[in-house]
Amino acid sequence: MLYQLARMLQNVYGPFRLLQSYAVLITLALYTGFLLTVRLLPRAYRFLPKDRGREFTVSAEAAVGKPTGAGSVFITIFVVVCLLFIPLNASQLAILGCTWLVMLTGFLDDRSIHSWGEYLKGALDLALSAGASVILFILYFKGSVTYWLPFTSLTIAVHPAVFFAVSTLILWISINTTNCTDGVDGLSGTLVLLALTSLGIIFYFVLGHARVAEYLLVPHLADGAQWALLAFTLSGTLMGYLWHNAFPSKVLMGDAGSRALGFFIGVCVIVAGNPFLLLMTSAMILINGGTGLLKVALLRFFKIRILHTIRFPLHDHMRKNHLWSPTQVLLKFMILQVLISLAVVGIFFKIR
Repeated sequence: MLYQLARMLQNVYGPFRLLQSYAVLITLALYTGFLLTVRLLPRAYRFLPKDRGREFTVSAEAAVGKPTGAGSVFITIFVVVCLLFIPLNASQLAILGCTWLVMLTGFLDDRSIHSWGEYLKGALDLALSAGASVILFILYFKGSVTYWLPFTSLTIAVHPAVFFAVSTLILWISINTTNCTDGVDGLSGTLVLLALTSLGIIFYFVLGHARVAEYLLVPHLADGAQWALLAFTLSGTLMGYLWHNAFPSKVLMGDAGSRALGFFIGVCVIVAGNPFLLLMTSAMILINGGTGLLKVALLRFFKIRILHTIRFPLHDHMRKNHLWSPTQVLLKFMILQVLISLAVVGIFFKIR
């Protein structure tokens, strides 16, 4: 809305044209999301459900009674700020709607007296992931998808069935591994913030820049700056949440936040056109939560026991077995994610 308004007002007052600059809009949207979340989130505490603790989670009693489901606040702020600042196309509007819907399913579980259970939540996540894959295929890719992959400068045409399967899997994994990582004050939010910042930089400075994309032999995304704007806007609202979630936390994001954040990361990876970028954005999230999901799935469905001496999510193992403090878990996982992201970016974009 602000972008279109600037187009009309620039003839009245020249500096209004700055509101058509994506760099300016990124700054305004990020700070607006941050300030609104910092200001409004504490006012919502009394309306949020209270955390009841998690079975088998280390120090779960410390979270009992705290407001949870904060994702319902900062995801809603994210959607509103996007509508105000970003010239959205149909696919981006649909993805914003899906992100809010994923948040809503998580929030309803947060406020439910009895947990919905793993199978129901898994099925809902699968349905939402499949629906988003269809939306992206029809509205964004217009029925024609190509991937650019590591170690080759060639692009590969992707069959619709392959795209649907890969995209649905990426979204489902991203939702659930991000959710599993939410267990230490600031951990999930910080790792997601690193992912969103990385994606924003890649969208704006690499894929969205014709000359840089040509030099690095990757496809150019004409709307890369718009996706960067979305990523940085969510980063701003997430920073506002982390302002109150820093150890010792006053509020928790709940499934409402973790599932929506995981979903949006997955969408950005799909739009970027390289499924392996999930390793760059979410390596520690995958290691921390995804390995536990794999361990449980193998044991439950195939009676295969692996990593039986390691507690998952991995952050619980480090706290219980290695006596790491919450701050140590946060900082060390963050450092590892930065190291992995830098290595993966260098490999993916230069070895081609």
